[in-house]
Amino acid sequence: MNKYEMAEGNGELVDDINQKSEDRGDGERTEDYPKLLEYGLDKKVAGKLDDIYKTGKLAHVELDERALDALKEFPVDGALNVLSQFLESNLEHVSNKSAYLCGVMKTYRQKSRASQQGVATPAATVQVKGPDEEKIKKILERTGYSLDVTTGQRKYGGPPPNWDGPTPGNGCEVFCGKIPKDMFEDEIIPLFEDCGTIWDLRLMMDPMTGTNRGYAFVTFTTREAAANAVRQLNDLEIRKGKKIGVTVSFNNHRLFVGNIPKNRDRDELIEEFTKHAPGLIEVIIYSSPDDKKKNRGFCFLEYESHKAASLAKRRLGTGRIKVWGCDIIVDWADPQEEPDEQTMSKVKVLYVRNLTQDVSEEKLKEQFEQFGKVERVKKIKDYAFVHFEDRDSAVIAMRGLNGKEIGSSNIEVSLAKPPSDKKKKEEILRARERRMMQMMQGRPGIVGNLSPTHPNMLSLAAPMRLPGGPRIPLRAPIPREYVVGKRKFDGALPNPADIKRRYPAGLIGNGSWGSIPLPQQPLGTNGEQWYTDTFPAWS
Repeated sequence: MNKYEMAEGNGELVDDINQKSEDRGDGERTEDYPKLLEYGLDKKVAGKLDDIYKTGKLAHVELDERALDALKEFPVDGALNVLSQFLESNLEHVSNKSAYLCGVMKTYRQKSRASQQGVATPAATVQVKGPDEEKIKKILERTGYSLDVTTGQRKYGGPPPNWDGPTPGNGCEVFCGKIPKDMFEDEIIPLFEDCGTIWDLRLMMDPMTGTNRGYAFVTFTTREAAANAVRQLNDLEIRKGKKIGVTVSFNNHRLFVGNIPKNRDRDELIEEFTKHAPGLIEVIIYSSPDDKKKNRGFCFLEYESHKAASLAKRRLGTGRIKVWGCDIIVDWADPQEEPDEQTMSKVKVLYVRNLTQDVSEEKLKEQFEQFGKVERVKKIKDYAFVHFEDRDSAVIAMRGLNGKEIGSSNIEVSLAKPPSDKKKKEEILRARERRMMQMMQGRPGIVGNLSPTHPNMLSLAAPMRLPGGPRIPLRAPIPREYVVGKRKFDGALPNPADIKRRYPAGLIGNGSWGSIPLPQQPLGTNGEQWYTDTFPAWS
């Protein structure tokens, strides 16, 4: 027999699969071994992967190009170590083994990089024995749910078996923190099952240590079940001296984008931002009170999912993308938790937006008093709050006037949501300012596009130093000589760094109505979620 034979596909020469035993590894090779060599993998790496194929833990068809490309780029010793770790892993509940292998490679890189830099790699603080597989098996058999394991999380359910209802909306998910790091689903699921039907449970894992990260997200099929979980499980002592924290959390599908051209309308913005990331379903703009044809220099982008919004944020926030020649600023919008039904059932105040400059408080009061006694009206630029004496009149007025033309535009009317606690709001604004300064330091070209006298540029957490300039003291505007761009950024600051995918409801406020009216914008058509417009100073 010839020493070489032709590899199927492109005619390249590969080693004969019937070479001597010491060269070919553990026994005869599988029919997939030549394919690995043809793909460009090192002979040792291909042999190790082929050995894994023979165990039945992985099939060649389960590996995609991303995993094979990553293995090909790895140093041989590193690739062999990665494959050994993969072989030792419990893959019973792993549905995407290719992605899992990529996760193992990523963790290996992180540990190697930390070791080269002299940084101690994280180690488990407790001896992790792993979940009780027998108990988990019984739970899965009893419920019919699935368990999907990746290097970063363990996901139980989603959706429940034979589910024909709607996908859970906002308010159905809870955040569970302070979970002991050696605790798994066999202990967590029974706790939450007692509160209502679980849609899914995601336990976040630390691939560097093999322990959980100390927190999980549990989505229920109803808001009532989520509320029950908060009441029953928050501050529950699940082990001696170990109490968990449970609070309602919200998905964030919305991005804030600042420094957009003011002469662009909604349709143009949708067309532009759709080019950069998929999943955009709505663009929300606020018209200038002085010119309804102009926006106020910022917009909100609403995406179909958090995953889509997160992808858009990564792409748009690189600093390399310009919108009609402008450097944009992108961050998460500030979500406001939806008040409970009991709170909203007492609301007697209407929020009215899209008002023109010629519409006065007296004219608004005249229009709304057709439906009942109005106590007072407060107009702020292009929006207003109308306070009724009783709720029934407010609801009738909302239904009667929403979408009607007053002045020269169609107004939008909705029930006003109680504003957040003033102290919490100030904390959010301070965090937003810090975030803005970090962005400016990382992208100095934006500094020239910022308004030097905007009030939100004041009261920074620490003195700021512009590139090449002296230290600027606290509570002082940026001197005009530092402003060098042609276009001015006439807007408020983007959102804080800590407002990301999840925003536990307890962080936003304690339900206090406060005394300062805030304009609000409902999310979507059903008004399930509200976002506070904290940018009235943009003009």
